[in-house]
Amino acid sequence: MTDLHMHTTASDGRCSPHELVDRVVAAGITVMAVTDHDTTASVDEVKALAVARGVEGHTGIEITAVEDGRDIHVLGYFLNPAEARLIEFLRVQRETRVERVRTIAARLAELGVPIDLQALLDDAQRNLGRSIGRPQVARALKRAGHVADSREAFDRYLGNGGPAFVSRPGSPPEVVIGIIQRAGGIASLAHPGRTRIDARIKALAVAGLDALEVYHSDHDAVAIERYHRMASELGLLMTGGSDFHGDPGHGIEPGTSTLPWEEWQRLSAARHRHAAR
Repeated sequence: MTDLHMHTTASDGRCSPHELVDRVVAAGITVMAVTDHDTTASVDEVKALAVARGVEGHTGIEITAVEDGRDIHVLGYFLNPAEARLIEFLRVQRETRVERVRTIAARLAELGVPIDLQALLDDAQRNLGRSIGRPQVARALKRAGHVADSREAFDRYLGNGGPAFVSRPGSPPEVVIGIIQRAGGIASLAHPGRTRIDARIKALAVAGLDALEVYHSDHDAVAIERYHRMASELGLLMTGGSDFHGDPGHGIEPGTSTLPWEEWQRLSAARHRHAAR
């Protein structure tokens, strides 16, 4: 099985690299990629642990683009984490995340539901390269006793349009695609069924998008068929994965959604051509 969309504690996942690989092995996954948000901090460790357990591990990332005030996530695969422009871009991305969390925390305090902001900032400082965002704020709200779980935190405060929602400044998806490709990677539009971005996919393909995440835990059979057809018509590669974060009770485990083997072979074969761009 091939799962190319998973997260660790380097961003908003709950599993350490070691714990993630344990879960991957238990699920019977043989090919994996870790795709933390706006950071590659866990990639080397995950790949080393995977290889030691007989799993083929690959470099990945999920970079946040912004368009019309909403987040658009672009997955990157096989990219070089040491590429200078990528490093600088991700540094700015993480700084923007910190400032956004500061503003959210201030709004929550005004609403009478304060969180321990300093603990979040100290954790990010101790672990250079780690990115923080709304999921960590949601957990902080739970720890403070203001909500029962992360879902309630988003429903009441943090979701789009919520009283503590803060829009994020950032680069458009076309720029993010270019950043990934200049680092030798393949750029895939993440979970289009969740972001409802169908009307933009053709233009992004024209702008250089390489792939579409057809297989995702939020995509039912109808959505998979729609995005499979769209990828085929636009000449895009396909990617897929569970989007595992390790959230208790969420029901999503490594391998919940996987990329069919023939599509993995096509994606893997294309990486050498793309690295030469």
